[in-house]
Amino acid sequence: MKIKCSKSNLLAVQDTMDILKGRWKIFIIAALCYDKMRFSDLQKEIEGISAKMLSSELKDLEINQLVNRTVVSTQPISVEYELTEYGRTLKKVIEQLADWGIQHRKRIIGKELEKAEV
Repeated sequence: MKIKCSKSNLLAVQDTMDILKGRWKIFIIAALCYDKMRFSDLQKEIEGISAKMLSSELKDLEINQLVNRTVVSTQPISVEYELTEYGRTLKKVIEQLADWGIQHRKRIIGKELEKAEV
């Protein structure tokens, strides 16, 4: 007997992909998994992302209640981002993606990456 994925599961996956779609959102979430970061630090951490794209992706993540933005009254003023409690529920997903990616690279390329905390 062949087991099929239920329509509700497929819809749930589609909803998840709609929220996390794009090249950068998962990288941003992964970068914020363990600590809050300033905008400039996020841009340095995520190689290849432009300031405009980072700003846009952070706004989307804020709208979906995954990231909080805090203006810090320093001189000059800086902005910090951190995952919300709801956003932190994705930490396990990010860790599983990283584990799968390490195994995939090992299988396909034959190289093992150093496993670092996500």
